[in-house]
Amino acid sequence: MATSAPARSLLPAGDLGGRHIVLGLSGGIACYKAAELCRAMVKAGATVQVVMTDAACQFITPVTMQALSGRPVFSSQWDPREAAGVGNNMAHINLSREADAIVVAPASADFMAKLVHGRADELLSLMCLARPIESVPLILAPAMNREMWSHPATQRNIEQLRADGTTVLDVGAGEQACGETGDGRMLEPEELLYDLVRFFTPKLLAGQHVLVSAGPTFEAIDPVRGLTNLSSGKMGFAIARAAHEAGAQVTLVAGPVGLPTPRGVGRVNVKSALNMQKSLDHLAQAATVFVSAAAVADWRPAQMLDQKIKKDGSGEVPTLSFVENPDILASIAASPRAQSGALYCVGFAAESQDLLAHAQAKRVRKGVPLLVGNIGPDTFGQDDNALLLVDAHGTVELPRASKLVLARQLIAEIARRLHG
Repeated sequence: MATSAPARSLLPAGDLGGRHIVLGLSGGIACYKAAELCRAMVKAGATVQVVMTDAACQFITPVTMQALSGRPVFSSQWDPREAAGVGNNMAHINLSREADAIVVAPASADFMAKLVHGRADELLSLMCLARPIESVPLILAPAMNREMWSHPATQRNIEQLRADGTTVLDVGAGEQACGETGDGRMLEPEELLYDLVRFFTPKLLAGQHVLVSAGPTFEAIDPVRGLTNLSSGKMGFAIARAAHEAGAQVTLVAGPVGLPTPRGVGRVNVKSALNMQKSLDHLAQAATVFVSAAAVADWRPAQMLDQKIKKDGSGEVPTLSFVENPDILASIAASPRAQSGALYCVGFAAESQDLLAHAQAKRVRKGVPLLVGNIGPDTFGQDDNALLLVDAHGTVELPRASKLVLARQLIAEIARRLHG
């Protein structure tokens, strides 16, 4: 399996900022998705040079791709125009030399077979063969009928391409243009964009298994009411995504939120603090990093009523009694695996005031090496945040930014501590 491209310390703003991508289209109805992918890559900050086969031009026009990429489209090896500012009529050489990657989406069964055998009878395959292998990675997004996908010849070709250093992405499953249903669909543009961003992300957590808790808990009072809080789960979900981008295996334990699961991340849904404790205690046995970003309720009703509490017009207010919920983070941090260093624990503190003092005290009380503090009312439900990292050596401030940007910075800080 191919490794990622040479890493940059942090992806610039826009995820693909500063990257130059050659987007190749081979023949297939999935070319319509390539148009949206091109638009998404440009929006993410990349410059995109489109190269199309003659077959691809039967499904979508070069005019469309030129409008979306903002650059002239190349489709012929005999094209006399300058390519990459060079007028030597060698587009297959010039176009690949300035690329950070060549992405072929869709990659048809025929095109992949060509690459396996080193055939190069048109511009796109010529360019893939002539690219500098060590510095210009090749990424393929297959797209074909389910029978073509499962055919032994196709699977052999994919195995050989990967052995040759090519990154071959997964395929989707579902209805196909031919009317059949099964594997072989090209991934959706947003999935391909994520895979491309992840490809370029430094694999700071390769080999790690990261466990993340996120969102609120819900402590039932009766069948229709309960105690909860304003946590949206967005920070925890962003951390799960950033950890996966950084090469980790990631499991996300989520309270009751409606957020989509980050691509490539395993998810366990829970409701109450006791549900969350049970799942996390079990999953922590295999994890190497635990990030406790969930806003777990401190108390729960001593007893859940079987029937809804009704007001009867008397003005009397029902009396509720509460018991304290278990301290999940402190319990896991005190476990033998955490104490031995096999599990690195990171806690979160959502405060309303005196953030530094409360975060420092909470880190000691929970017994964790790293505590992340934030002001809860300023972040719950928002798309951005500001974080204060507290450890035994001092503090690091992460200024207000999007939660995904902060999550990536936090993952880099965790990786730095893990690697000494």
